[in-house]
Amino acid sequence: MKNRGCGSGRRPLGTPARAALAALAFSWGAGAASLPQEIDKALASSPAAQTAYWGIQIIDLASGKTLYERNQDRFFVPASNTKLFTTAMALTHLGADFTFRTRVLADAAPDPEGRIRGPLVLAGGGDPNLSGRVLPYRMGTPAGNPLAAIEDLAGQVAARGVKRVEGGIIGDDAWYVWQPYAEGWSIDDPQYDYGAPVSALTINDNTLALAVSPGERPGAPANVELSPPLEYYSIDNRIRTVPPGSGRNIHFDRDPGGMQVRLWGSIPLRDRGETLLLAIEDPALYAARAFRQALEDRGIVVGGGVSSRHLLPNELPDLTAAPSAPEPAGFELARLVSAPLLEDLRVTDKVSQNLHAELALRAVGLFRRHVGSREAGLAELQDFLAEAGIDPECCNFNDGSGLARLNLVTPAAVVQLLRYMYASPARDKGRDPQHAAGRWRRGGPDSRQDRNPFPRERALRVRPENGRKLGRFLGPGEQL
Repeated sequence: MKNRGCGSGRRPLGTPARAALAALAFSWGAGAASLPQEIDKALASSPAAQTAYWGIQIIDLASGKTLYERNQDRFFVPASNTKLFTTAMALTHLGADFTFRTRVLADAAPDPEGRIRGPLVLAGGGDPNLSGRVLPYRMGTPAGNPLAAIEDLAGQVAARGVKRVEGGIIGDDAWYVWQPYAEGWSIDDPQYDYGAPVSALTINDNTLALAVSPGERPGAPANVELSPPLEYYSIDNRIRTVPPGSGRNIHFDRDPGGMQVRLWGSIPLRDRGETLLLAIEDPALYAARAFRQALEDRGIVVGGGVSSRHLLPNELPDLTAAPSAPEPAGFELARLVSAPLLEDLRVTDKVSQNLHAELALRAVGLFRRHVGSREAGLAELQDFLAEAGIDPECCNFNDGSGLARLNLVTPAAVVQLLRYMYASPARDKGRDPQHAAGRWRRGGPDSRQDRNPFPRERALRVRPENGRKLGRFLGPGEQL
């Protein structure tokens, strides 16, 4: 199996938290014979490196020659390197120009008086960027209105002459199966922005922000400002303002599935403040509330409540494939079409966006197997591994983002993926994210690594990312 990116596939003896994965493919200049000695010396000279369990494989792309190997066929927890596999599959199986649709549907057209007699359905289509994010994405670009997409859709509905909605608002994310979290995620992940639930109706990365600032005087409650300014959680604020010079000490908590956020701690007077990013428990319900508010802001009267509609796993006979894909029915009042998929892959890979990677996994599952489920996406990923010349036994994936602690890959499998994408026609579709020629990796030309010139003398620098080295290409003369 070794020629297909895998060897024995045995699990390492070291714990995942102390494992380090380095999967590299690049062209090495003169002095290649000394590379193994340099790597061994670098690892041996670092006390931190000596406590880790290293997996490394370095291949010369031009010749295919192996320049260095260490535990290349052992399993490691890949963490966000999982996104290399997910985004490569999405780019290959969906295409760079693939788009998503978000629609507003009714049972029928408005009557002559502008009334919708049933509900309005805000139907998600898997668009990851219904937010204030500016596309094409560039790191450091200020974001706009986080509810801009909702405002756009509401404006389209108003332009169709709708004056009153009598059946309430439904946020419908049944385009994908309602599987908000994956096996292997920690119980506290869903509290935070990096563990936001996966939904086909994603708004503002399914995240809201709480900006905490000091009160007017010591002893006063801290000020809390919500963004977007839409009530959703019940907030129990017990953060107190303390005298200047004291330390800032802010905490928050939310029970799994709960709708109350508890804040406690202290913040010094005149402190600059802190922003907490919280995941939204039910994104479709949140989107429905935001949409209702946007309609009312335009003078449209909305009768009835707001609700969410999900497609539950037990409603399907098979989560890996179906004869046909679902298609929301109704009279279309508004529509938004996303930017091309490639633009979102740039977001996913540059900032390691977990939610977007999960959405990409489900998009491939839906459009290749007609089921927008985690299982269908993972089944398609197994097919992609075979296409890339990687033995599926070399990888064990439970999600598309790498947040699952159950994921396992070998360094050899990562290198084979990089080699496959380097030779793929899809490589030239993305010159900016990890798909760029010679730089197929997370990060792009505005990443910090690209601003570091390679010194005249060759040097080996080992910088694990959260205990695990990022797999990527190195161009000629680029630092490790």
